[in-house]
Amino acid sequence: MIAHDYGGAVSLRAHLLHGASYASLALVDVVALAPWGSEFFRLVAENADVFTRLPAHIHEAAVRAYVGSASHRGLTPAQEDMLVTPWLSPEGQAAFYRQIAQADQRFTDEVEPRYGELDLPVAVLWGEDDTWIPVDRAHRLAAAIPGASLRLIPDAGHLIQLDAPVELATALHTWLTSVH
Repeated sequence: MIAHDYGGAVSLRAHLLHGASYASLALVDVVALAPWGSEFFRLVAENADVFTRLPAHIHEAAVRAYVGSASHRGLTPAQEDMLVTPWLSPEGQAAFYRQIAQADQRFTDEVEPRYGELDLPVAVLWGEDDTWIPVDRAHRLAAAIPGASLRLIPDAGHLIQLDAPVELATALHTWLTSVH
């Protein structure tokens, strides 16, 4: 299982609380430890109803700025459009703010004390320049999981798959071939 962002919380909960079985688990810039979210994330969570009512052009500018901040190297126009377009319709705008408002740190608080129970190969891979989930979380997460390996990818942010796709793919390939 390879998980990124919220996929980390989902995959960890599925394994630790619901018995989902994985041969191995790669956690790539994941939501797994407190505290959650940036200042913008917390502001939206507290005021989602207000953000839902933003005029479309202001919403688009906010989403583009927010999404763009996840990349350390900078997104190409095509990458930015790919990530932003789903959120630009009226339904997408409501969904964008709703998903932030529904994010709840308790989802990882409930399982964080159980990370020491993980009994499968785990790799923690992280962009060294992740401003959304700072690299200190990578160190803390790897330390909490027995036998976890840690690999930091230089010159990459939270969108590591776009910032450093070759480096990430190489790291995943190396890890997967070493544990399987």
